[in-house]
Amino acid sequence: MAAPQDIRLLFAILAPLLGAGLVMATGKRPNLREACSLVAAITLFGLTVSLIPDVLAGHKLRYTLFQLLPGLSFTLRADALSMIFAVAASLLWVLTVFYAAGYMRGLHEHEQTRFNTCFALALFGAIGCAFADNLLTLYLFYEIVSVCTYPLVAHHQDGESYEGARKYITYLTTTAKGLILPAMVLIYVLSGTLDFATNVHTGILPVGVHNGVITLLYICCILGFAKNGVMPLHNWLPSAMVAPTPVSALLHAVAVVKVGVFSTVRVMLYVFGVDTMDRLHLGLPTAYFVSITILVGSVIALSKDNLKARLAYSTVSQLSYIILGVALLTPTAIEGGLIHIAIHAFAKITLFFCAGAIYVATHKKNISEMSGLGRAMPWTFGAFALAALSMIGAPPVGGFISKLYLLVGALDAGSIGILLVLISSTILNAAYFVPVIYQGFFGIPSEVDAHHHQGEAPLAMVIPLCVTAAISVLIGFYPDFFMRFAQAVVQ
Repeated sequence: MAAPQDIRLLFAILAPLLGAGLVMATGKRPNLREACSLVAAITLFGLTVSLIPDVLAGHKLRYTLFQLLPGLSFTLRADALSMIFAVAASLLWVLTVFYAAGYMRGLHEHEQTRFNTCFALALFGAIGCAFADNLLTLYLFYEIVSVCTYPLVAHHQDGESYEGARKYITYLTTTAKGLILPAMVLIYVLSGTLDFATNVHTGILPVGVHNGVITLLYICCILGFAKNGVMPLHNWLPSAMVAPTPVSALLHAVAVVKVGVFSTVRVMLYVFGVDTMDRLHLGLPTAYFVSITILVGSVIALSKDNLKARLAYSTVSQLSYIILGVALLTPTAIEGGLIHIAIHAFAKITLFFCAGAIYVATHKKNISEMSGLGRAMPWTFGAFALAALSMIGAPPVGGFISKLYLLVGALDAGSIGILLVLISSTILNAAYFVPVIYQGFFGIPSEVDAHHHQGEAPLAMVIPLCVTAAISVLIGFYPDFFMRFAQAVVQ
């Protein structure tokens, strides 16, 4: 179907960029500064939502800024896969603006203007990745996300934050330049284009390319997009936990890790294609490879007492569900993996919002210190419990839907091994989330805590975390919105 030039795509990526400029210009007036962030976020969300009817009607909307060579251009595209990521990211930015204001002001953080500017620039990169029409455009925006989130990781400007930021930028830029860039050059030489295929079956590599070369390119892409958190190139992710909690939420739910898995999935489906992956038997080996990350990440999460560290390793584990679903190459599994992009985003950002709210209200970071806090902070811990259920995959929240599709997809693929991985990881998920909930609601507070009045964090933080938790539940009851996009991808 013809792809009309749609300037809304350009406006969508410009909204956070202009928002960043306005934030810098109004930095000395905090209320106006946050208002500029909010307007930019709402504008981006509105533009993204306006694309939904056209995409669901089967149109692939494009906007070309310029062309360098035949098959090599800077072009934006909105399709079904784009919308899963773009809708979730743009909506969560709106909620995060409120949350970040409450967090940063509640702790009297320094350099709040720089923080909000880099936050907007990170969303500029993330939305650019979502709407990239080719591997070149995707790569450029992928690198923008890495550079713009570095100051956020190093926000506290102490030894620990600088070390975490150094590891963060080293892992992400080295893998991108050392693996993705040469793979991209070779793909262009072999195929004469970097434009993504129009469907998930064909890919863009021509018939006759040596199977070993295709396999090598495939491995470079899986490992090169290191934001996907796949082991052994995952260590940047826990190290980035030194950043403020809104940054952790951005890293682990919205921009950074979702850019990683989205880019990985986009290349798997639209550069290599399902048919090529099936012909070269790349699917199941990929699924088993990322299964190591799923299980090991969960085991490490069990050992962490620091709440943000436990959530970080949970993210490492959960991201690989998305890649696993696509790698199984069955329609049901691919759909389950794709909707997990959005489902994980809403649940994981809720968990990090809760961790930040607990810290602002009590200055506690460790799970062992949170006995009885659920009774003093029922909204926060209630939201945490709902989001944790989504991560576990228990009804009625959204995670149940994506895990159900993954389980059915594993059966369709005839892989009992992957089925056992999914069951085992679900048990591990429960093992590291249930104790936090139990400790909060049924644990006995210390004598100091028992005599110290504690309550919820500021409303600017509590309301967004309740909204994201509610959305996680709503997706469980009504998964059709994101499922329609996922089904359109595999058709």
